[in-house]
Order: sequence, then C-alpha cells, then structure tokens
Amino acid sequence: MSRPSIPLGSLIGPGTGFFRLITFWIQAGGYPSRMTTTDAVQFRQAVLPNGLTIQAEIVPSALTAATGFFFRTGARDEDPALMGVSHFLEHMMFKGTETRTAEDVNRQFDDLGANHNAFTSAEQTAYYAHVPYDSIDTALEILSDILRPALRPEDFEEEKGVILEEIAMYADQPFWVLYEEGLERYYGDHPLAHRVLGTRETVSALTPEQMRRYFDRRYSADNTVLAASGRIDFDRLVEQAERWCGAWPKGEPGRDHGSPVFEPGEIEVDLPDTHQRYIMLMRPGVGVENDDKYPLTQALRILGDQEGSTFFWSLVETGLAEEATMHLDTRDRCGELIATIVCPPDKAEEVEDIVRREMGRIHETINEDGLLRSRAKIATAAMLASEQPLGRMTRLGSRWTYGLPYRTLDEEIALIDAVDHDRVVECLGRFPFDELLAVRGGGK
Repeated sequence: MSRPSIPLGSLIGPGTGFFRLITFWIQAGGYPSRMTTTDAVQFRQAVLPNGLTIQAEIVPSALTAATGFFFRTGARDEDPALMGVSHFLEHMMFKGTETRTAEDVNRQFDDLGANHNAFTSAEQTAYYAHVPYDSIDTALEILSDILRPALRPEDFEEEKGVILEEIAMYADQPFWVLYEEGLERYYGDHPLAHRVLGTRETVSALTPEQMRRYFDRRYSADNTVLAASGRIDFDRLVEQAERWCGAWPKGEPGRDHGSPVFEPGEIEVDLPDTHQRYIMLMRPGVGVENDDKYPLTQALRILGDQEGSTFFWSLVETGLAEEATMHLDTRDRCGELIATIVCPPDKAEEVEDIVRREMGRIHETINEDGLLRSRAKIATAAMLASEQPLGRMTRLGSRWTYGLPYRTLDEEIALIDAVDHDRVVECLGRFPFDELLAVRGGGK
C-alpha cells in the first residue's frame, strides 16, 4: 500500500514543539550548538548532465546509510483546480511501476529492513529509505524506480478513496481546521493558501491525465536533489544515480514567488461539537533564507515554548490555558509568526489579553539567560537529529529545495552564537505585534 504522509504544514502546528525544533534545524542548516566538528564527516556534491543534483554527508563510522529524493514541489506549486495533486501523487508512487507491483515495492523494502516513507508539504515532496549501509544500492534502485510510477487508472481510483478518507480524518481535528482556514485567510490569492491535502471537491475531480501532466512538469531532473548520508561511497552513489536517473528529463518548472499581502483582522471558524476555545494569532515573519530567523526563533522559544516559557508559566501552569505556544513558520521567501492557544471558553478573553500583552513587551522582558536556555533546547534537537544518517540526509535535501547553500558545522555554530541580546531586541523591533490576524473557533 501507499504510505500516507503527514504534511509538513500540519506538523508545524500546535502540540508539536519538538518537531518545530527539528524543522528549524533542517531549514536553518542544523547543529545550532557548541558541538565539535569531526574530520570524519565529509560533504560531497555532483550534478548529472540532466541537472539532477547529488549531495551527501559521508560518515565512515556509521553502520547505516540514508538516501532520498527531494523535489522542489508542493501544494504552492499546484493550479488551484488541482489542489492536493502533490500529496495524491505521493501516494501513487507506492502503487507500483511498469516492473513492480505495490506488493513488490513494500516486500523489497521490507527485505532490506528499510525505514522508508515519504512526505508532502506546501513546498517540497520527499521519498527516502534508511538501510544498513551495504543495502544502499538496492534502496536507491527501488526509490528511483517508484519515482517513475505506472499511475494505473484502477490504482488511481482506489487511492482517491484513501485520500478522501484522510481529508475527513483531518476535518475532525479542530486545530487542523483552524490552521487551514487561517492560512487561507492569511495568504488570500497567494498559492501558499493551498491546502496540502486538497479539498473533497478538487481531489474528487482530479484525473490520472491531470496528475501525469503535473508529474511531467514538476518531477524533472533539475527540480530534484538526491541526498544521502551515512557510510556512503560517493563515487558509486553518483555512478548508480547516473544509471537509474540519467534519463530523467530536464524541465523549467519554476515557482511563483509573488509576495503575499497581509491584512490584519478577525475571523471565526466553525468548529462544531468542540467545547474548548481555539485561537491563532498571526503576523508576517521571514523566509527560510533570511538570517533573521535565528534571533526570531530564539526569542519566540522564550515567549512560547511548550515548557518553561513565558506563556507556559503565565497560562498553562496557572491553569488558564491547556496550551499556549508561539513559533516562527519559515517558508520559501516568506513566513508567519503564529501563536496557538487552547483554553476554556470562559477564560478565552483573559487568556488572549495576556498573550497579546506578553507579545507586545517581549523586547523588554527578554534577557541573556533566557537566550542561553533557548539555544540549549535548539541544540538538543539538533544533536538528536544529527545522530542518525536519516536526520542528516533530510537536512541536506530540505536545504536544497529551499535554495540554501551547504554550510559547515563551524559556520552554522558561528551564526547561532552571533545572536546576542542586542540583535534579538533590534530584530523584534522590526516585527511588532500590534497588527495581527486573529483566527478563533470552538466553544464560546
């Protein structure tokens, strides 16, 4: 069977503080801590004649290896009428090829003992496998084969039902509904307003021919990176990539980078049968390529981390709110600062007043001690993610899809350590919280 993914956008929402740490690490370049470099880790890169990029962090002491294909395509790259096609196509990749059935794909991955899966977000789609190092050639061959899928009509209709069930499942999650409708209001006509899963209407109307045309346009070799990490023979990796992917066509898929127009205001989202009050407060942030993400992320962790933050002590620990967090959601050339709150309806007004008050005076309350603790939390997530080749490989692939250059560990540490109190305060001064989009729903 296909392995349904959880879109990245949903994982950046409330209740996923650890994943937000990992996401920041992936997008920022990783290792934001005083970890020491090791000469044993080596970065290599090559580009095939058809434009396919190959990147690897080679760790000779590793017992495993991870590899994956990352495509610079997601929900924001879809036509509105085809909303959800990227995620749908991800499912179809596991339904078989001209030489493999869906059962063959799963069985052969299982024979390798592989940790294999895929994910789709608003801006990238990835397919990967983590295996014992001596199985990397076979894993690469399977991955490269499934990425030229058969797209059989009977499989298409069967999987369409799976997607519609997935949409229905997420529709039962209050914060998911709030988040999707909030982004639609926030981004308006900009393609980042597109829903990763699509809608019942767009998915139901989608045809195999439309999916094939989307595939041909977006899954070109020059819109793809093959990332790898672990005990890798890089020259052999390039040789195998040329063998299995050298005939992939080039293209000019492009991306709409039009600037979204932010309009503050208030909207009420219908969340039937929900007794708690759900609130999101949003304002423009920065894109993943902007180094202001470093001071902003550290400041918002002090303000709205799930534990030990200003929101935690003033709202969660006091029993006023079940959850109160804030984070930076970075995207390709734009982003959002988002506060997320869950509380009893009779406390909602008081809780939101406290949140707005603390947001408004963060530049006055933040201190160096808090920044040190914030860096330590980011460092912990970085170390956890970097301990396995899968984490390193994901970092490489994600950075490439955002057009970010490779950075060494020492370079990344220097950027993180350069964030002092004065820079945080100066940065916060350019992002005041006086005009917000408030998205609310649930019990009243």
